[in-house]
Amino acid sequence: MAKLILTHEVTGLGAPGDVVDVKDGYARNYLVPRGLATAWTKGAEKEVTAIRRARKAREIETLEEARAVRDSLQGNPVTVSAKSGDAGRLFGAITTAEIADAVKAAGGPSIDRRKIEIAQPIKATGEYTVQVRLHAEVSAKLTVTVVAA
Repeated sequence: MAKLILTHEVTGLGAPGDVVDVKDGYARNYLVPRGLATAWTKGAEKEVTAIRRARKAREIETLEEARAVRDSLQGNPVTVSAKSGDAGRLFGAITTAEIADAVKAAGGPSIDRRKIEIAQPIKATGEYTVQVRLHAEVSAKLTVTVVAA
């Protein structure tokens, strides 16, 4: 087992700053090469506190605030435009960063792209629903309409 410090959120494993034990292969082949985690050392405790402080500054503080953001997101669908070809097929796929930018452009709250979960890749025009994790106990379903540019 390898002991690691997460530097980014990993679904099903933990949040930035968490110290986790994972199998050696998972650490060596996935988490460390992608920059999602670093090896745990005694001197890394300072890094952990810095990561936690930065996360706390970005995070939605209270449950009530998270619920208010959820209601705002669910009540206001967003539109993303992308280049498309025949029959509405896109050249590429819609990314979480594009969705986060569309929410901000529509006057919504600033949300972290890593908190957006797309169930199936969005590769055609139409209307889609994506999940946004706002808080440990609150998530929102955001309606995204994809139109041809």
